[in-house]
Amino acid sequence: MIEYFTHTPVASIIFIFTIVTSIYAFNDSVLYGKFMMHPYSVYRKNKVYTLITSGLIHANWMHLIFNMFTFFFFAFKLEATIGHWQFAVIYFLGMILSDLPSVMKHKGDFWYNSLGASGGISAVLFSYILFYPFSTLMIFPLPIPIWACVFGILYLVYCAYMSKNSRDNINHDAHFFGAIAGVLITAILEPRIIPHFFGTLMSAFN
Repeated sequence: MIEYFTHTPVASIIFIFTIVTSIYAFNDSVLYGKFMMHPYSVYRKNKVYTLITSGLIHANWMHLIFNMFTFFFFAFKLEATIGHWQFAVIYFLGMILSDLPSVMKHKGDFWYNSLGASGGISAVLFSYILFYPFSTLMIFPLPIPIWACVFGILYLVYCAYMSKNSRDNINHDAHFFGAIAGVLITAILEPRIIPHFFGTLMSAFN
């Protein structure tokens, strides 16, 4: 654990703090009310801070475990690759940008709320894919590993489809726009990453 804090302090703090806050919120409905992102209020310039705090709480144990599992496998290596403050920018700015489309989409829906770190984690995941497009991922229920770049395409298609057709109360827009934000922010922070990404793809098939 000390090694994680030494080499990847930002990811370590986010990881622990998000777990602790989420578990605490499971037993505190008042905290849920304060931290959840409420597009109706945010659009009217109230509770704007929830664009960040909504990423510190989760709906249930499965939601928390899935998000933190994904965070653990990609965030620490990304921070070690891109740098500490750069990682923080990708995560938190990705979280904010991923929520803005939901704010606009649900600005008139008083009863709509959103929570979870999915937007920031999607930004981290897609930033990671730019650096390591041919790293392999195991995605349930697929029995075989797939390349990260292939997963990225499938992920975006899935999120776009579910955003239009799903009734599962999951904010698929945050997943989709978090992924897009991760790519754009990384390209701004590391202008050479796009040529690197496509160069890696080209070299793999030559």
